[in-house]
Amino acid sequence: MVLFRLRHFCSFTSHLVVAGFVFCLTSAAVAAPPTDLDLTLVTNVLGSPLAVRHAGDGSGRIFIVTRHGKIYIHDGNQLLSTPFLDISGQISAGGERGLLGLAFHPDFSNNRYFFVNYSTQGSLRTRISRFEVPVSTPNVADVTSEYVLLEVAQPSSNHNGGDIHFGPDEYLYIGMGDGGGSGDPGDRARDLRDLLGKMLRIDVNGSSPGSGACGLVGNYGIPESNPFVNNSNACDEIWAYGLRNPWRWSFDRTTHDLFIGDVGQGAWEEVDFQPSSNSGGEYYGWSCMEGNHVFDGSRCDNTPMVAPILEYPHSDGCSITGGYRYRGPILGINGTYIYGDYCRGNIWFAEFANGSWTSTLWRDGNWSMDISSFGEDEVGNVYVVDLRGDIYRFDSASSTNDCSLANEVITGAVQNGEVFDCAASQSITVEGFTVEAGGQASLRAPEVRFVTDAMSQISVQQNGILRVMP
Repeated sequence: MVLFRLRHFCSFTSHLVVAGFVFCLTSAAVAAPPTDLDLTLVTNVLGSPLAVRHAGDGSGRIFIVTRHGKIYIHDGNQLLSTPFLDISGQISAGGERGLLGLAFHPDFSNNRYFFVNYSTQGSLRTRISRFEVPVSTPNVADVTSEYVLLEVAQPSSNHNGGDIHFGPDEYLYIGMGDGGGSGDPGDRARDLRDLLGKMLRIDVNGSSPGSGACGLVGNYGIPESNPFVNNSNACDEIWAYGLRNPWRWSFDRTTHDLFIGDVGQGAWEEVDFQPSSNSGGEYYGWSCMEGNHVFDGSRCDNTPMVAPILEYPHSDGCSITGGYRYRGPILGINGTYIYGDYCRGNIWFAEFANGSWTSTLWRDGNWSMDISSFGEDEVGNVYVVDLRGDIYRFDSASSTNDCSLANEVITGAVQNGEVFDCAASQSITVEGFTVEAGGQASLRAPEVRFVTDAMSQISVQQNGILRVMP
């Protein structure tokens, strides 16, 4: 008996390893959302929730970030009353300021580190800090363990960005707004000598950023592959630029592509995109452009710009909330990019087909919700965050099964017309498995093993679909 481990994935495809051969299985076009797709209320949190995150440690917990400086844990059954972190006494909260972002170290299970983005008191700054969770209190962080990595001066109280995520390269990405004011009065988003209006990329395991860095505090390293390293006219931390206020953005957990919801000025909202194959340096157009439309022609030059993949006018909303490309247990919306509008409460589903992205309004703003963020858990469920306190999860009974334990062993057959969807937080072992013509199977786990021998065959018949995703 031989075990084959899957770790690397093609863009828009998945690898299948059987009997020593590697196949890239192209995903089928995104199916229509299940008719019973809905939002399930998970919990309610005081303090203006702004984000939902997971630790990637197999615990199944979600962490809910609130603007006023507290992070709460929902353990899958209930909201824990004691905050995971409480720094409410050291932040400036209100409007677009507060505790704005959370990211867990890729090796959190071992080093216990996580990182936050918050607005400081006094001289207004964006601060990126690291905290540690004691082994003895896994649900309560050590508030005295703060280690400040980076600070950036903010000229105004708005357009702070705030989202932070670790990329597939294990570097920390930081979304920075243009510093506020109407129309980027300081022209900062285009200025490569300024960290505002940018996507930054730093190495949290490093300690010295070097002479080309621009942070007010510099307890981090600069990846050598950052696009402007060794450019004397640019800050080494910059990964991409020309952003107005990238409030919420995310990486596709399967393809590793980057989706950026960039809040517009007065007419257009947009979603910017960076394929995982790109090496950074993109200019997304602000403040020459707002969406696909000229905003300030005097700031348009010959610099190549990357146009947004999606946009909508202010007749449909006024402030985009970027979301996630769905990779959870609901097979019918796999590969769909979900995003919304804070002002209207609209939620759109966007799909990629024939070389372009198109959006469909899934739910309009007739229901009352201030969408401050979206979130994702370990198995890919997507959550909607209402600033007034409610946390919802996308659910569909008809398109989801109960295969969601820590470890799974898969055997059997998926017949014509059947949909089988299995998500596991650790591993899936496939022993005897057949996907017949017309059947659809989806396996989601950090590790998928296909076991083949004379007594255990893996078979995917013509017109059957087998998707393997991390």
